[in-house]
Amino acid sequence: MKFDDDDELGAPTGDVPVVSARDPRVTVTGADVASFVVDEAPVLDPATLLPHWTDAPTGQVPIVVAREAADAVDPWGAIPAPAWREGEADWVAHEEQFDASLLAIEKVDDDLRPWEFSSDTDVADEEILDESPRPEPTRALRTRRPHREDLLSGRAARKGSSRSVSIATFTGVVLGLVVLVIFYLGAAPTAVLITVALALAAGEAFAGFRSVGAHPATILGLVAIVTLNVAVYEKGVVAVGVVTALLMMFSFVWYLNAEKMIDVVDGLGATVFVFAWVGVLGSFGVEMVSPHNFAHQHGLAYLMGAVWLTVANDSGALFIGRWLGKRPLNARLSPNKTVEGTLGGTVLTLIVGAVVLPMIHPWTTTHALECAVAMSVVVPMGDLFESMFKRTLGVKDLGHLLPGHGGMLDRVDGLLFALPTMYFLTHLLSLN
Repeated sequence: MKFDDDDELGAPTGDVPVVSARDPRVTVTGADVASFVVDEAPVLDPATLLPHWTDAPTGQVPIVVAREAADAVDPWGAIPAPAWREGEADWVAHEEQFDASLLAIEKVDDDLRPWEFSSDTDVADEEILDESPRPEPTRALRTRRPHREDLLSGRAARKGSSRSVSIATFTGVVLGLVVLVIFYLGAAPTAVLITVALALAAGEAFAGFRSVGAHPATILGLVAIVTLNVAVYEKGVVAVGVVTALLMMFSFVWYLNAEKMIDVVDGLGATVFVFAWVGVLGSFGVEMVSPHNFAHQHGLAYLMGAVWLTVANDSGALFIGRWLGKRPLNARLSPNKTVEGTLGGTVLTLIVGAVVLPMIHPWTTTHALECAVAMSVVVPMGDLFESMFKRTLGVKDLGHLLPGHGGMLDRVDGLLFALPTMYFLTHLLSLN
């Protein structure tokens, strides 16, 4: 921008000159005036003039896009100049020249705006000074727990009621008598007993998940477990795949019709986890008592053997561990389980396998000892698995249904690993 040549230049006076936008002395170097010629005299075109800055706004917003240089010889031609979009052709012609991905930013936390950063150490001064309660976030989808290096930190803080050995023993004896009576009644009542026990155990596991903020489909999961046991009793293990597929499809419908948006990964993961852990593993007990799999109801005898060996392992670990236990088996997961208790449970399991099981037809001493060795390995694994589950949730007991034992899941945790092991051993050892 420059002034006309006839402007006088003198010493600076300190006054700031005021230049009007309509002053004819002001020109823009290198710009062409939009005009047309009338009687050999240029006349400004009112349609192409921009409104004066003091005029009222028109509401029109100019759009500037990149346009190729007209003169390829020009050394500045490599730099695209701004141009006005004048019509529909400009929008189409330059559609592929503008890459909208250039405006994209890296994915950030869903709760943060693009100009905010996630930091555990940087806290705004206003947030430190303002101790007023913050409103709950309206986005219910962000319910997943944040990632931590130590997943078990801050958990296992809840205390359970102190257990009495005498009460636990009395409860165990009564429970054992009830189980023996139901076994004596036949396969169908035993299948009903297993189904009820698994439903109660699964309900406790679902309640544990809900206590930490997950949203499992509890009703759908319980229905799936009961349906699985009925189907396995009638059709065998082939029903596991069918019921699992139905559970996945109905879970989609379940969460699709939820009242609010929740974390489907947490909810569906908890549902399928409990179904697989309690339902699928426990269904092998129903598979053994099903009359379609074992002749002469021998499956009842093998299931009875699995129960006896599991009870022997748990009882030996409990009493020997309380008496001689000093070295924890896994202090991180269960400090009360000791190496001495595990060895005591193994010895008692082998004794029951060698003495008690051969008294039950068609068990033999050899097969009973082979199964006892396998049970000595998998039953403690089932106990530790539930301990890991409870420690992660931060609970001592998942229920209080059985005095001295906790909940139903606390009682059948080792049996959940023992049932599929016994089922496959019967086929491996040709016991069926």
